[in-house]
Amino acid sequence: MSVTDSPRRSPRRRRIHDHALRHGGGPAWSLAAVAIAALVLMPVGAVFWLALNPVENIWPHLLSTVMPRYTINTVVLAAGTGALAAAMGTGAAWLVSMYDFRSRRALEWLLLLPLAVPAYIGAYALADFLDYSGPVQTALRGWFGWSSARDYWFPNIRSIEAAILVLASALYPYVYLLTRAALHEQSGSAYEVARALGTGPWAVFLRLGLPLARPAIVAGSAIAMMEAVADYGVVSYFGVQTLNTGIFTTWLERRNAGGAAQIACVILLVVVILALWERFGRRNARYHQSARQPRPIVRQRLHGMPALLAALACALPFGLGFVLPVAVILNYALAYPQGWVTPGLAQAAWHTVSLGGVAAVLTVGLALIMVYGVRLSGRAMPRLLLPVTTVGYAAPGAVLAVGILIPLAALDHRIADGWLVLTGTDPGLILTGSGAAIVFAYLVRFFAIGQGAIDGAFTRVPPSLPMAARSLGRDNAGVLRDVFLPLMRGSVGSALLLVFVDCCKELPATLLLRPFNYETLATRVHEKASLEDLGNAAPAALLVMGVGLLAVALLARANLGPRRRT
Repeated sequence: MSVTDSPRRSPRRRRIHDHALRHGGGPAWSLAAVAIAALVLMPVGAVFWLALNPVENIWPHLLSTVMPRYTINTVVLAAGTGALAAAMGTGAAWLVSMYDFRSRRALEWLLLLPLAVPAYIGAYALADFLDYSGPVQTALRGWFGWSSARDYWFPNIRSIEAAILVLASALYPYVYLLTRAALHEQSGSAYEVARALGTGPWAVFLRLGLPLARPAIVAGSAIAMMEAVADYGVVSYFGVQTLNTGIFTTWLERRNAGGAAQIACVILLVVVILALWERFGRRNARYHQSARQPRPIVRQRLHGMPALLAALACALPFGLGFVLPVAVILNYALAYPQGWVTPGLAQAAWHTVSLGGVAAVLTVGLALIMVYGVRLSGRAMPRLLLPVTTVGYAAPGAVLAVGILIPLAALDHRIADGWLVLTGTDPGLILTGSGAAIVFAYLVRFFAIGQGAIDGAFTRVPPSLPMAARSLGRDNAGVLRDVFLPLMRGSVGSALLLVFVDCCKELPATLLLRPFNYETLATRVHEKASLEDLGNAAPAALLVMGVGLLAVALLARANLGPRRRT
């Protein structure tokens, strides 16, 4: 999903557009939209039902024992990630937008690349690089003649501080993109006046640039914080106990789905608070310019040491978020080439491609039907449900897994019992015993991506075209097939790619919902790295990062290409 604010159509233009669509609309499309919304919202509703009706209520025990630790660690992790990602993203956006220095053009694009590296891969790479047996500490012992860890002090790598560093390095591009877009929407006149009055670089940033970009910074940091709350791979590898790891512990080790659902409700509360904060930041992201053509920002040319420091400041987050993980993983892939032919890799790749492909087609297809149905309908209910269906994107994968597996398992047993009565054969678990549950989780988790892309594409089609098609005898399905889809082909393709990439990287939901001995590339990387077997984890990790680069290239083309200014 694009992380920049899309242009808002005026209410009058939107009413004209929707009136053109509603001409000739029937109730079938409205019913389809409501049914799809109910399907997407079902897991969240199931989480609340399980939390309120547990088989064994262990909430008082959780509250008196582990919940304070889980909650404090989650808050510290989210706040630390948000603050560090804001510092990295804002600083990089300010430097590439306001100054011109050697390698600025390349860094402007390279700063997006950490989005291609899942945070859990960054955690494995950082731990391997800085751990006791890693190259840094090994080199220190060799240089200074130290013989053991008792001879020197080195920060603990498997800690919440390291988790914050890894997550911020992977997530700062959200802040970078939003802040850069906000700065480029401003006229350069204000900055020229400030400099003419003798205001120094730091004062221009603190008094002018920072206040103007603050809504974008708030929105980007909120997204980074939500991703930190949803993370499982990083915190589990570093041994940090958060609310998300508490779901795994309570469900898988204590065998208490009700307790896991109760922890999931706490996570949803935290996510709702962060989502409201993000929405508040976007609500204030309005910038007013004069009616005349705004003066573009003229970048100041840096030379010598200032230019070197600016380049290093931009290169540091890029190095931590992309260069280090890729270098460590690539080194293992080259050192252990047998990892490419180990059993299970090809099957994991096939599972990843097939599950991601099916989920992408279903997600975008259902989003297309829902958005079209809502726009055809004049009723309030479908319109109210449309924004609510984006809740799955904010909910962590572990939370959705709790709400999916329990209802689907009950349905699976009923289907199996009915089939056994009718045919005398046991079909096994059709839904939870295959990849169907994983596909459903992907659909709910990333439905907002498809919905946002499709909704934006509909608004870009002139209302006169569907009206002309109906005057020529096309029904609603014909208008969608012959008018909208050809014009929306690029947006549909982008949505398919973005959903597919996110499905390939999703870890918590896949871990909880996969059948026995069922691996994807993400779960294979997690399991091999958890056993400190980075040699066999490296090929799968490189494949995941390669898929992620496709989405980053698309994102860069959409957000950086048309806004380049000299």
